Amino acid sequence: MTEHSLEITPAEVIPDFLVGEIQSRLAYVDEAILKASIPADASHIVLSLAGDVSPEQETRIEEKVQRVVASMVQGTLKPKVKVLEDHLERPVPNQDDPMEALTAAGAVFREGNGLYTLGPLLTRLVAYFESRFRALAASFDAQPHRFPTLISARDLDRVNYFRAFPHTLTFAAHLREDLDVINDFSETARWELGELKTSPGSFAGVEALLSPAVCYHLYFSLADKELPGGSLAATATGSCFRYESYNLKSLERLWDFTMQEVIFVGDKDFVLTNRAAGRERMSEFFGELGLAYRVESANDPFFIGEYSQQTAFQSAFELKYEIRARIPHRDGTLAIGSYNYHQNFFGRNLNIRLPDGSPAHTGCVAFGLERTAYAFLAQFGLEPEKWPRTVQENW
Repeated sequence: MTEHSLEITPAEVIPDFLVGEIQSRLAYVDEAILKASIPADASHIVLSLAGDVSPEQETRIEEKVQRVVASMVQGTLKPKVKVLEDHLERPVPNQDDPMEALTAAGAVFREGNGLYTLGPLLTRLVAYFESRFRALAASFDAQPHRFPTLISARDLDRVNYFRAFPHTLTFAAHLREDLDVINDFSETARWELGELKTSPGSFAGVEALLSPAVCYHLYFSLADKELPGGSLAATATGSCFRYESYNLKSLERLWDFTMQEVIFVGDKDFVLTNRAAGRERMSEFFGELGLAYRVESANDPFFIGEYSQQTAFQSAFELKYEIRARIPHRDGTLAIGSYNYHQNFFGRNLNIRLPDGSPAHTGCVAFGLERTAYAFLAQFGLEPEKWPRTVQENW
């Protein structure tokens, strides 16, 4: 496929704190966009487009880009980043990109966009981190749960997920229960031009999606009930799916990834006290590991229509803190986990009641297992004999 560039001058001035956010959202502007970049001064936007895009299409793409910029810039104030921990300057022995060595050694295999198979080294390393996070859950006497990979579209609608994060959704589809439709699909379906080609009328209506988060399943199971005992701590590990178009790259950002969570449901003090305790306990572990990281306030990746209002709300009430591990080879950081407080959002929308009748508060401590393993390899390399002793002895 041939490519060509389209340069756009934004009608709105893009503040420096929004450059990365806007650049990531441009992935969802048009299917013809293969890549987008914004220089540090944000004076222009450069799009790489499929070579067969007509001038009329370019005009429509530019109009949509200007809409995205205007929607995200107008009314958005620079968030005050609060740093709870800063250990980014811890010395780390590795400076090389681990993906190059992992790929060359056959330790990972790319099946598709954002889809990777992990070999023994990474599988064992992921299992090590899972065991350490499981120990965190045990320290809260968090009861184990297993949740399905699919999640109900009905329940996601109850918590306004389709409005807040429509761009990341992954739908589960099946063929209509119709003999002619099934026969036609079996005879005509084929892989062509990067997608499965079949009649668009082959599929039944969407009842379920691939789950975007682990904790939602617990909240749905508690809906329309009084919370037993007035509080609970739970833990689960599960597959999560968030589509991010061309932003999907290496093990840093997967379409299909594994999340491990410790989840708290109760009154405000119960949730906030346990969230703080979770951070303190993980700080001890990361210190033992020698991981270079920082914990700072952050926002979820809301869609453009919700961006200004929701990010301002999250920042004002310090609802989300990310654990951002240093990635030496690109002189940047990667979010490997988060400490979250949802206030009584799920309690109100799902009618989860405390014994006094008020809506329950919720929160969670969550870690992406593949990301954590990737960040570890980025800092410590691929030779186990050079890893921190605590990993060598337990992985």
